Amino acid sequence: MLTRRPTRLFITILVVGLLALPAFANSQGPPYLNSDNNETSKYGCSCHGSGVPGDRAVVMISGVPVMYDLGSSYEMTITVADSFTLAGEDGNTKAGFLLTDYGLGNFSWDSSEEIRIAEDNPEAISQSDTTNGVWIISWAAPSEGSATVHFNLVGNSVNGDGIPNEYDYWNILAFSIHPPGTIAENDNEASLQTRTIAVGDYETLFVLEESDAEIEAERQAALSDEIFAKGNLYYWTSLTALIVGAVFQREVMERRYGTGPEYLASELAYPQGIWRFFISLVALVIAVNWTAAGTQHPFIVGVTWFISVWAAYGVYRTVRSARAEQTVHDVM
Repeated sequence: MLTRRPTRLFITILVVGLLALPAFANSQGPPYLNSDNNETSKYGCSCHGSGVPGDRAVVMISGVPVMYDLGSSYEMTITVADSFTLAGEDGNTKAGFLLTDYGLGNFSWDSSEEIRIAEDNPEAISQSDTTNGVWIISWAAPSEGSATVHFNLVGNSVNGDGIPNEYDYWNILAFSIHPPGTIAENDNEASLQTRTIAVGDYETLFVLEESDAEIEAERQAALSDEIFAKGNLYYWTSLTALIVGAVFQREVMERRYGTGPEYLASELAYPQGIWRFFISLVALVIAVNWTAAGTQHPFIVGVTWFISVWAAYGVYRTVRSARAEQTVHDVM
């Protein structure tokens, strides 16, 4: 019994290790040859997606020139993603790629990009680990010659479980860059600029039908935002109306019964009046500028207008206090 346990343990570890081999191999980019002994850059990742390309894998590269200049460098961005994930649905979130120019140019990249020379293929680059599916590279065009440069870009969108299966999707994107002199300077200017090239299921990405639950959730969110906005508007409008009404009532009562504001000495009235006038003027300038600019925050604009008017009213009260007659209490 003691000899059987180590044997069983050894067999278990061996089986787990064999099962984990695809995970370790695929996490560091696809090899030069796929499982069918064909070039991965031309025939794709046959170990993923049941061996056939899937439109759910969106493979995109931007910054690609139509025509290259000898020795020039071009920054390109590679994007590989599940179209469901891009459309906000549940989908794969990890991705990898393999890009080759068949040795006619040179690739370079920042060390933070998780990129390496592809396995067994020095003419290609690949990811060093599955990432969120966006990589920035630099491609240096040939320094001599006049050949069209052909590229093959293979991208796979994976679910991250480390096991190549039908839940991983891949696609192939082939494109070319023309040599110098192919396009004349007087040709269409747009054709001389860089471009974005992509392949994938755009119908899934842009024409994805929403479920009833998603439509209802969007309606509830819009209703909640509307209620919140109107609630704020009604609340602050009502509060402002109450304050204005109370101030107006006080002014009426003071004038009717001759009470008026309390006396304020000039040495206190002048700095107080100047300070309040300054605040009113600054708030007025800000409120006018924001109103003219059409700011998207009307609440802040309204508060600025209120501060300006309230400070101006404070100047008025300061003037009345300075002009008020002294009482015995003020003298004492």
